[in-house]
Amino acid sequence: MSFINSIIKVFVGDKSQKDVKALQPYLNKIKTFEEPLKALSHDELRGRTIFFKDKIKQARSDKDAKIVALKQEVENTVDIDKREDLYVAIDALEKEAYDITEKTLMEILPEAFAVVKETARRFKDNTQIVVTATPQDRELSATKSYVTLDGDTSIWANSWSAAGKEITWDMIHYDVQLIGGMVLHEGKVAEMQTGEGKTLVATLPLYLNALTGKGVHLVTVNDYLAKRDSTWKAPLFEFHGMTVECIDNYQPSSDGRKKAYDADITYGTNNEFGFDYLRDNMAHSPEDLVQRKHNYAIVDEVDSVLIDDARTPLIISGPVPQGDRHEFMEMKPKIENLVSLQRQLANGFLSEAKKLIKEGNTKEGGFQLLRAYRALPKNKALIKFLSEEGIKQLLQKTENQYMQDNKRDMHKIDEALYFVIEEKNNQVELSDNGIKYLSGDTDSDFFVLPDIGTEIAAIEKKKLDKDAEAEEKEQLFQDFGIKSERIHTLTQLLKAYTLFEKDVEYVIMDNKIMIVDEQTGRIMDGRRYSDGLHQAIEAKENVKIEAATQTFATVTLQNYFRMYNKLAGMTGTASTEAGELWQIYKLDVVEIPTNRPMARLDKEDFIYKTTREKFNAVIEDVTELSKAGRPVLIGTTSVEISELLSRMLKMRGVAHNVLNAKMHKQEAQIVEEAGKPGVVTIATNMAGRGTDIKLSAEVKAAGGLAIVGTERHDSRRVDRQLRGRAGRQGDPGSSQFYVSLEDNLMRLFGSERVAKVMDRMGLEEGEVIQHSMMTKSIERAQKKVEENNFGVRKRLLEYDDVMNAQREVVYKRRRHALFGERLKLDIANMLYDTCELIVDQNKATNSFKNFEFELIRYFSITSPVSESEFNKSSEMELTGKIYKATLEYYTEKTARSAREAFPIIKSVYEDKNNQFERIVVPFTDGIKSLNVVTDLKRAYETQGTQLIADFEKNITLSIVDEAWKKHLRKMDELKQSVQLAVHEQKDPLLIYKLEAFNLFRAMIDNVNKDVISFLFKGDLPAQENQHIKEAREIAPVEDYTTSKDEIPNSESANREAGQTQQRQVTETIVRDMPKINRNDNVTIQNVANGQTQEMKYKKAESLIASGQWVLVN
Repeated sequence: MSFINSIIKVFVGDKSQKDVKALQPYLNKIKTFEEPLKALSHDELRGRTIFFKDKIKQARSDKDAKIVALKQEVENTVDIDKREDLYVAIDALEKEAYDITEKTLMEILPEAFAVVKETARRFKDNTQIVVTATPQDRELSATKSYVTLDGDTSIWANSWSAAGKEITWDMIHYDVQLIGGMVLHEGKVAEMQTGEGKTLVATLPLYLNALTGKGVHLVTVNDYLAKRDSTWKAPLFEFHGMTVECIDNYQPSSDGRKKAYDADITYGTNNEFGFDYLRDNMAHSPEDLVQRKHNYAIVDEVDSVLIDDARTPLIISGPVPQGDRHEFMEMKPKIENLVSLQRQLANGFLSEAKKLIKEGNTKEGGFQLLRAYRALPKNKALIKFLSEEGIKQLLQKTENQYMQDNKRDMHKIDEALYFVIEEKNNQVELSDNGIKYLSGDTDSDFFVLPDIGTEIAAIEKKKLDKDAEAEEKEQLFQDFGIKSERIHTLTQLLKAYTLFEKDVEYVIMDNKIMIVDEQTGRIMDGRRYSDGLHQAIEAKENVKIEAATQTFATVTLQNYFRMYNKLAGMTGTASTEAGELWQIYKLDVVEIPTNRPMARLDKEDFIYKTTREKFNAVIEDVTELSKAGRPVLIGTTSVEISELLSRMLKMRGVAHNVLNAKMHKQEAQIVEEAGKPGVVTIATNMAGRGTDIKLSAEVKAAGGLAIVGTERHDSRRVDRQLRGRAGRQGDPGSSQFYVSLEDNLMRLFGSERVAKVMDRMGLEEGEVIQHSMMTKSIERAQKKVEENNFGVRKRLLEYDDVMNAQREVVYKRRRHALFGERLKLDIANMLYDTCELIVDQNKATNSFKNFEFELIRYFSITSPVSESEFNKSSEMELTGKIYKATLEYYTEKTARSAREAFPIIKSVYEDKNNQFERIVVPFTDGIKSLNVVTDLKRAYETQGTQLIADFEKNITLSIVDEAWKKHLRKMDELKQSVQLAVHEQKDPLLIYKLEAFNLFRAMIDNVNKDVISFLFKGDLPAQENQHIKEAREIAPVEDYTTSKDEIPNSESANREAGQTQQRQVTETIVRDMPKINRNDNVTIQNVANGQTQEMKYKKAESLIASGQWVLVN
């Protein structure tokens, strides 16, 4: 493939070179501004920012004036259709204004970038900059140590504190950094090597886009970087009158957080930006919102955020009743015994395989070897045996034989096992033997799911009376629910014991299971494995099992960042994922040339047969390098390996530091020492991202930093990140990777050719192969994994897009209700949709009687059409007539309600003893009641109209929120249940899309009906008209938690992306009254005629569900 690429480059040219060449005219233009800007005074330089802002304002003034005029026209327009047209026109004008702004920014880009560069130069060359004091300077002088006042002048120092560290500004933008800034402004990904100053590059597009006043976000991977960069680069922007904030400095939903988003430039972590978006969409007042519109974001370490973390859902959840009920501890002893028995079996199969292979019986030997592999693939003895000559090929040959014809003969292998592990798919499946063993002291069907279809048919054959049949079916469904939960618990415990290792995938800290990020090696605080797996690992390790929660709001980072008008990113390693960044985010990757040529020596991989030989060679190499006075950074893929190498170095007497997830608090200190002569640092992938190891002249003379990789990671990006620690800014250095055939990557995805070459050469203990062909073979294995993971992420995106489309509809409706300006239009649309639904349903059955009943039920009006008109008219004509009649009735009703409420509002407002700002007014529809908070002065001035608007807003928010929570739970359950479609040879994604659409349509129909019904029936309760009281501002105490559900990132993390999401949450209904048992006697009342009846609740259920009867007691 690389050969083909090289030929294509000869004819077509190199893409990155072309991209950089296209920006050369802008770079030349920037340079033309440099000398004129040097001639300006400090005040004149600051004046350029005001000039830029005025130019942008002027360019879009025509569109802005039209938008203001149309918004004013909307206020004075009553006709719903005209209002809708006006809103469409406003949206179109806002899009045109945005395009004009972008065009203007490109025009001023050369001078704006030159202004930032000149500002950086002045801070570098002057210890103090004296300028005329502005009002903002006076404010800053009170809180910032680097701004002091002297009469009418302000003095800016070039030293300040950045995240607790004193710094003196010493940077000016290079030409390649100016190119990087242009790439970021265009909404692309700038790939810049380590040490090329990505944070300084970002100052250019941040300044340029902040001129619009629409807000610019810089997104980092952790809060330390967000806090450091926001204070480090802030004076550059503040000098020009811009405000800079960091959201991580403030509590969620606080005034400080809102102020941070209102700043011109806002720094923060990816998680907090996402969680704030979700919190805003749970708010009940516009004052509670913190975020503005998503204008422009630059994502630092873009591959980590938009690829590694892309499919991780951010979840705001709350407690579920009895969420701490589970069977993990009850099942744990059974699973421990089962795993122990399987281990004995696996060792027996392996011994038998060794014996048969030695005797030359490779057919039977291969059979037993495959059994041992499917029993426990991570068995150390098995892994060691597979590295011997010809053994791996024998396993692959046998596996291929049994995999053919859709695994027709695989049952012969699996029948002797208790459970089967599909390591590549991260799946564990209980076999018949396993079920038999687990059911030993219980009923034989204890762990077997009943076949619902067969069982229902059997019940119906019994010819029972209606009640008895219903009870038997209910018992069957209960049994199915309990058993499916039990089998799910078992499966997750099996996964925890067989596929997840302590100190590899997770560590235990403070008696909690903490997940280690396989890409960065860092602890991912607050993140939990999904679908009950985390609870299973907690049970395995005997730590406290956290209670289950239910989802209140959720979004993936993938979909959050796609909401921005313009998105850009920067990283050192994006080219290997360029295809994914383009397909999912439409982000083009541009490789930015280095300021100085790369001097690092990247050697070909050393390939050994066994892990033991490999580690011995690593220790030898590290000892030699350290003696030569070179600092050494040893890269490992897990905490376990880092600790093993640490013990080996201790035995050799080599002093060293260890940086892994357990030692993350000492990270800054360890990184600071890592560049000193002879210092050895063992690190997981933590040292691979965002850490700059600076070298002294002595170290550079000795050959620079030596990178020693102990294993190839599944992703080439992680290896490139590790390599990138050496050779920054033209420094000397070297990198060398050590690989063995026992490594996970080689074991699962390595080419057979590598094993064959080593066998043919007849390598002895400790001998090594080093050749470019071998290195390329390893990179091909990495590409296989990357392609596989991309496939999984893309598949998940299709699932997530369904959820995202629904989320956008619901959140848009919430926003309209929250601000109120487009709510009237939404209510009119809900009214029309409800009319259309009633007409369609009753016209299909030709039931005029039910049609009349539903008009009374939902709108409290009699039918405006006669039975003959109903029969003759088409659906569209009927809908039009009903809509016109209901709209007239509703308009009269709201006007009447406002008139009735006004005398009370007037008496409260004009009473000198009442100093209320806001009041609570109760509304009821005869069944439910709702307290509406309204602004007293505004309600008085509008003669009660504001109260009705607040009533509409409150009821819409209340019903939409409740329906959305229930819908999220149903979608969780749907995602789990559609996976069974695989067994029916159907595509789960297609079924998911269809069912999700039906569920959402049903939810929207119900929301429309419920909102319209309450709006039509809701009124001030007659007897409580005088009980209007002050609305006190009490912040609600909400038991919410924010979390990220972690998806085990194995090679095909899940056969279906649907299995990767949040844990399944059972729907819980909050009751306003005690629970009614099915055999309790209840009284129900007919809505139409008022007739009451007493009967058992199980009989009344269907009548209540039809909507024609309501429960009285």
